[in-house]
Formats: sequence, C-alpha cells, structure tokens
Amino acid sequence: MRRLFAVSTLTLLLAAGAAPAQAQAQVDAATVDAAVQRVTPQVTAWRRDFHQHPELGFAETRSAAVIADHLRALGLEVRTGVGKTGVVGVLHGARPGRVVALRADMDALPVQEATGLDFASTATGTYMGNTVPVAHACGHDMHMAMLMGAAEVLAGMKDQIAGTVVFIFQPAEEGAPPGEPKGGAALMIAEGALNNPKPEAIFGLHVVPGRPGSVFYRPEGFMAASDRVDIVLKGKQTHGAWPWRGVDVIAVAGQVIETVNTLTARTVDPTTTPTVFTIATLNAGVRYNIIPDSATLSGTLRTFDVAQRDALVARAETAIDHVAAAYGATAEFGVKQNAALVFNDPGLSAWLAPVLTEAAGPGNVNPATPPTTVAEDFSYFQQAIPGVFYHLGASPDGVDPSQSAPNHSPEFSPNEKVLPLGVKTHVLTALRFLERS
Repeated sequence: MRRLFAVSTLTLLLAAGAAPAQAQAQVDAATVDAAVQRVTPQVTAWRRDFHQHPELGFAETRSAAVIADHLRALGLEVRTGVGKTGVVGVLHGARPGRVVALRADMDALPVQEATGLDFASTATGTYMGNTVPVAHACGHDMHMAMLMGAAEVLAGMKDQIAGTVVFIFQPAEEGAPPGEPKGGAALMIAEGALNNPKPEAIFGLHVVPGRPGSVFYRPEGFMAASDRVDIVLKGKQTHGAWPWRGVDVIAVAGQVIETVNTLTARTVDPTTTPTVFTIATLNAGVRYNIIPDSATLSGTLRTFDVAQRDALVARAETAIDHVAAAYGATAEFGVKQNAALVFNDPGLSAWLAPVLTEAAGPGNVNPATPPTTVAEDFSYFQQAIPGVFYHLGASPDGVDPSQSAPNHSPEFSPNEKVLPLGVKTHVLTALRFLERS
C-alpha cells in the first residue's frame, strides 16, 4: 500500500505542476553539453581506472575512496561507510528547492575477463572462501565514472541550482555476498542513505547491449524480481553398481530439474507476465562409482507479479517434496529474494521521456520497451521513494546488439562512446526535476 500511495501522490503532483519552494531558471542544454564534453576525458580515465581495479560486493574500499575524494574536492557533503562501503554525496544549490537523487552501483563480479582490452582486469578477490578472478563484467565501472562526471558538471552549476542533488554510490548490487543478510541497496536504505535530506525521487541507469546512443525503459514493471532458490536433497549412499540398496539422490535431482521446468512451462500463463525459473547448479558426489547421500541444487526465479510468484513457489515446494518422497528421499526448499520488481513510477516515467530525448536526441529514446527478466536492486530505492530506472545501449561499434556479449559475460565490453550520454542524462534529469514549476 505504501508504494501505491507514493506512486499516486507523485503522479498527482506532476499533473498539478506542484511548485517547489523556489523555482529556478532553466539551464540550457548547450551549456550542459559543453560541460559534459569538458569532463568526458576524465570520465573515460576514471572508467579505465575502475576497470583495472575491480572489487567484489562490500569490498569496494578503493573505489569508494576514489569517489569520496572526488566528491569532497567538489565541495559536496560526503558520508562514507553507508552500507559498509557505500558513499553518499550531497550537493546543495545556491537556493532552496526540491531534492532529487541519482544512483550508481560499484561492485564487480567473480569473472575471468576475456575482452582483450589494454586496461583489462588481472585482479583477484575472495568469494566463498576461494581466490577468484574479478572483473567489471556488468558495466558498474561505467556507472561510477558517469555519476562522478555528473557530480562535477552539477557542482560547476551550483549557483544556478535551486534545490539539492543526492549522489548515491552503492555497493553489492549483484546481491548480498554469502553470509550477508542484505544486499547493497537495502543496507544503504537501512543506514539512512535516503535521509537528511530525503529525496522526492531517484533515477538510475545501466549499460546493456543495444544501439549506442539509445535509451530505453518502460513504466511500471521493467526489470524482474529475483529470488535465489536452494534445494538440498537427502538420500542414502550406496555403491554405484547396487543403486537399489540406497536412495539415489542423483536420480531425484534429475527429476527435480524436470519438475521445475515443467511447472514453469505448464502452470504459468506466458502471455500475462514473463516468468523464468532456472536451476543453475547441481553439486553431488565425490567418485564415479559411489551414489552420494546428498545433493544440493541452486537456481533463480524471475517474476513480475507477486501473487503469481508466491503461487509458483508454493507449487514448486510441494512438487519437489513429492518427487523426493517417491524415491524415499527428503527435500529442503529455500527461497531468498535478491531484488524486488523494478517498478518505474508511471507519472515520473512519462515526465522523463522528453528529458531523456533532450539528452539523447530525437528517435533515440524508447519509453515503452518490453520488460526484461534480468534484475536490479535499485528496486529497493523505488519501494522507499518514486523512481525510474533506464538502460543505455552500449554495444561495440558495428556489432549487432543481439549478438554482442551480454552483461556478466567474460567478453562484455560496453562502448565508451556512451559515457558522455550517461553523464548528460544524469545531469539533465537532476536539473529538469529541480527546475519544474
């Protein structure tokens, strides 16, 4: 109910043109563009530096220090350690007015980079007790650099701004590391990232495969809610030559995977909301001729409707229990949410389209793109205040976006030519929101 109230309230404010404490004269787009062009070489340098020094979730100490030092140098109020390694910067304009927030994520992934870039990562980190390669295989290096550039541009226009801009640099967007109860967005909110001052709205972006220079999003459900699913099967160990003398959890695991796939395909209407239920890991056994006594499976569930998600989870748990029981095994079924539904406020989404067009140019903005089953914990900010999350197309030049390496791939290499556009969309979104009369 709280989210619905926030959505309807903001929609009414936008429709009514509610005035801030003091409106400001509009900063023209040419001035913004010139400032963005001046900062672009530094934005590119930041991006490459972050790319060479990636850090896993809640370990972004170097990245956070670079960001905090930059924001302090711009004269912003800076809070560090918000959500372990998160950074919040506050820019007060010359006159009072509205408050708006812009967000970027900071963490990298346990991925061995294979881009061939001159500044490719050779870093390692610790994940689940193991030393692993680490790379910015999702574009968060781009996001940090873009928002740092936007902070510099907006700080340079401080005397022309009526209102306040809050810059949120968030850790652990890729989910809570093992042993952590909350991911980066939820933890930052719990530790006051949206307080003192409290923004009226928040905006964020993500680079993805797409035509360079394009911007796309949709109102309401845009990116899926994401749940982690864990299944533990218990049987009875036996010799591989005598399977009837034990309880074969390998056979049970195969039936569980088939059951999950069938439930999703045969009990969910694909014409209403997209649903993906994937079992991605299966760990069992130590030797080729021993049937083990246990097996663990894990996977992800992506949904766009809460009631439909709850019903599917209940059916899956019941069905998996029955499959295990049929073989004489037992099953433990657990679900943990990694990200809620990215729900773009309808009124704010409609207001944003011409602002993004001002930044990207006519014909480059699609405010009605289909939903996507990837997830983002920006959704938790949207549960607290209205917001819009949008995507920037960033495929390499001359590469069909449908064929370019996706996020989380070892070959993912977003196009640096979109860095100025990302800075510009941040800047114009903040300015135009504060300028509304």
